[in-house]
Amino acid sequence: MLAKVTSGATVGLNATLIDVEVDIASQGLPSFTIVGLPDKAVEESKERVRSAIKNSGADFPISRITINLAPADLPKAGPAYDLPIALGILIASGQIAPEIGDSLFFGELSLDGSLRHTNGILPMAYLTAQKNLRNIFIPKINEKEAAVVTGIKVYPIDSLLSLVRFFNKSISLEPAKKINLKTLLVRGEAEFDFSEVVGQEQAKRALEITAAGGHNIFMKGAPGSGKTMLARAIPGILPTLTEEEALEVTKIYSITGNLPEGESIVIKRPFRSPHHTTSRIGLIGGGSSPMPGVSASCIGSFTAANGRRSCDNFPCKGLCYLSC
Repeated sequence: MLAKVTSGATVGLNATLIDVEVDIASQGLPSFTIVGLPDKAVEESKERVRSAIKNSGADFPISRITINLAPADLPKAGPAYDLPIALGILIASGQIAPEIGDSLFFGELSLDGSLRHTNGILPMAYLTAQKNLRNIFIPKINEKEAAVVTGIKVYPIDSLLSLVRFFNKSISLEPAKKINLKTLLVRGEAEFDFSEVVGQEQAKRALEITAAGGHNIFMKGAPGSGKTMLARAIPGILPTLTEEEALEVTKIYSITGNLPEGESIVIKRPFRSPHHTTSRIGLIGGGSSPMPGVSASCIGSFTAANGRRSCDNFPCKGLCYLSC
């Protein structure tokens, strides 16, 4: 039997629809194959999905299972296809028969069937609205992130079992309450303020002109003269993020996994402080897996080892030096 579940993939800062096609053949030896340019994380979803289905009380079919992630020429990355794959298997095996033509599914499964925090939820919610789909099913922990998008119903679920029970009409799920962006966009406190900088009136005046006119600025001075502190104080004199700006920033944070759990949007203007030895490629988010934003914002000390440079304090995971 064939089943088709709608999901999505992030491409840069945008998202595109992905059709998760599941075929369970009545003939052939038992196997589980995923095609459509999956990466290692998608390949490993076979074991997560198998355990999640069994631990949710459903039957995992002992048949030849083929999963196609279409379009097949677009690389698929990450564990977010766990939920649509598991749902497709349950539908193709005849265990549930929901109407899901107007819904999008996105989320990572644990072995016990619960849904984990998943990156890229905000772009998926906007994709759902843009494609005139009515519903999106996401992990409950990402509920607030998608609730800022209007025109769709956001169904937060905590496990695969609760989703099966919902489609079997054993339980009811209420859509998440919408969040008004205007109530969130309040002016937050900056890390540093110009009032904390003693002297440097000429530099502060130059920074005020820079912030007001949207100009670039180059600061040069002896170590300890206050260049970094002055730069960190700039967000404190900038206006509050507009709705459009906040959503654009939040998209980047959502895709890269930097949005704090339980938060809806980013309300403070971001400040990035890449190390002065960061490569040009790393400065724009390069590396073995390019991601939006700066890939190196640490200020650790760098040492040479085995002919490669490494950092002893790398929240950036050393991405800035993979291409050096």
